[in-house]
Order: sequence, then C-alpha cells, then structure tokens
Amino acid sequence: MTNVLVVKANNRPDGVSTKMYETFVAEAAKVEGLNLTTFDVFEENMPYFGQDLFNAFGKLQNGEELSEIEAASVAAMNKSREALSAADVVVFAFPLWNQTIPAALQSFIDYTYGAGYTFKYNEQGQLVSLMTDKKYVVLNARGGNYSEGPAATMEMAVNYINNIAGNVYGMQKLEEVVIEGHNADPANAENIIAEGLEKVKAAAQKLQAVTA
Repeated sequence: MTNVLVVKANNRPDGVSTKMYETFVAEAAKVEGLNLTTFDVFEENMPYFGQDLFNAFGKLQNGEELSEIEAASVAAMNKSREALSAADVVVFAFPLWNQTIPAALQSFIDYTYGAGYTFKYNEQGQLVSLMTDKKYVVLNARGGNYSEGPAATMEMAVNYINNIAGNVYGMQKLEEVVIEGHNADPANAENIIAEGLEKVKAAAQKLQAVTA
C-alpha cells in the first residue's frame, strides 16, 4: 500500500485550488493500492512557529508543565511530522495568495523543516536531504499569469514549495499542475479551469506508477 498525504491549503469552498484538491482526491481514489490521507492545514490547530515551541523544548527537558499554547505547538509539530513521515507521496494543493503561500501552509512547512528530520549538515557544513525516498506533487491555482514575463519573478508559492520539498527535503517531483490566468481572463475562465482540472486528473492517474 502506498501512503499518499494530501496537504490541503485552501479553506475557500469555491477556490480553484480547492477544486483541484477535490478533483485529485476523487481521481486518486480510483487507483488501487493507495491509502489517501488529507492534512487540512486550516482545520489543524497549529500556532505560529516561534518562541512558544522553543520554550516548550526547554520545559520538557526540565520536566516542567507546558502552557496551553506551548503544548499546542508541540502537538502541532508532532502531528505534522508524523503525517509527513508516514507518506510515500506528498501532494500540496494550494493557491497563490499575495504572491506566496497561505500562512497556514507556511506553518506546516515551519513545523516539518528541521535539521535532523528533513535535512542534516555533513562534516563539510553542506545540507544533506533526508527525504529522498519520498515523492511530491504540486497543485496550484493563481488568478494571474506568472509563468513568464515580468510577473514570473514575483511568484513565490510554487517556487517556494519546489525549493523546500525538492531542494531541501530531497523529494522527487512526480507532477506539477498550475491553473492560472482565470481571473485575468474572465471570458475564458471556465475553459481555463476545466482544462486544468483534466490535467489534475491525469496527475492523479500517474500515481499508478508508484504502486507498482
């Protein structure tokens, strides 16, 4: 059985990346040999990564009682890492908001990005990826056009996830589907989205290769 973790990072019911998530999960459910799990970052209790977690580490070492937010921070880190560790394939479904990823998805990254867990440093001080046995899929929606031209340098969502999952964690990218331009071209929005969702279905079908 191949474990597929789908990280859902849009809480808008009518969001295009929400439709991409729903389409992917529905299509992947048709593939035999997959165990699909959703980690909805907006539904999880994940305090912002910061001093509360670091305080918790010190208190745990000293056997001290944690505050509510410290305990929540530790629980968020443990749950995020347990979900990621169990996955053979990780699917990131997210929108471009304000040129980057949603804050809730950033929290998931913050809790899983860690030396000794997703990467380490060798004796020469070079970063060594620790999740090279995993694969990932990118599903992203953005209302404008960022694939080329001046706007391409402003896109910090897909590029960021690829840098983290691919370059730091060391996962192999299976597929990337981006639906873009539907807000910039409302007359063709329906066709743009429909064509993109067909590509999402094709991406889900490619999971057959990882169950072999």
